[in-house]
Amino acid sequence: MTADYEAEWRARFGEDSELPGEVPDVPWLRQVLMRRTHRRYAPRPIPEPLLRLLLGAAFSASSKSDFQQVSVIRVEDRGRRERLAALIPDMPWIGTAPVFLVFCGDARRLERLGEFRQHPNDNGGLEGFFNAAVDTALVLQTFILAAESAGLGCCPISALRNHAGTVADILELPDKVFPVAGLCVGYPAAGGFTSMRLPLAMTLHNDHYDDHDLGEGVAAYDRRRAARYAPPREQQRAAEIFGYADFYGWSEDKTRQAAAQPEGQTFPGYLRSRGFAFD
Repeated sequence: MTADYEAEWRARFGEDSELPGEVPDVPWLRQVLMRRTHRRYAPRPIPEPLLRLLLGAAFSASSKSDFQQVSVIRVEDRGRRERLAALIPDMPWIGTAPVFLVFCGDARRLERLGEFRQHPNDNGGLEGFFNAAVDTALVLQTFILAAESAGLGCCPISALRNHAGTVADILELPDKVFPVAGLCVGYPAAGGFTSMRLPLAMTLHNDHYDDHDLGEGVAAYDRRRAARYAPPREQQRAAEIFGYADFYGWSEDKTRQAAAQPEGQTFPGYLRSRGFAFD
């Protein structure tokens, strides 16, 4: 059986000019194309066997050299959860989601194993950090896709890294274990919406990197996205700095965010204080 995926493709990219043509009808691919972030959850607990199955699926993700440098903290203690939620008050779902997980890069485990086996290694360089961070991102995304296939909704919380030192204290993270992102998990209370993505013409490069038509491509993307949803004037970001734009598209919003609200400025210092040298 073949399928055209037109509805799902248009929902994700706002156009159907790049449709791949006749391909097998795979329901899971339709689900991924239509995936959504969820911040509101029904008051319905997640069965413990299901949660453990999802974590098992997540830890089945690819791992650099089979080092398996990921740890997940399930935050069940109400006091710890409230302290984490208080760090980011504009994201109250951190405190209200049925399950909250913190996905951590774990460069510590390999060093400890080296001690046990009398093969000492220093895993605090750039390569050790990078491998652990990438492994954690793979496990996080695999968990999200697995959870969504089971009818759950998720919301990643990367802003935890802006408070890495406090998060580490709350969760008692040792040196060389660092938070990559939190994750809210639960049964969705609302349908949510599909966030439009940049077209493949801008993100897929053949043989060499080529962004000569970036300006034109983003302008077209901005128009398609604004046709679906345009933020009202009062929601234009950092208007006290940049003023108000007659047309406020995705690229205007994201570049304002990056310029006016840079994130992660304290994260390098936290990592260095926890044993990473990046040499």
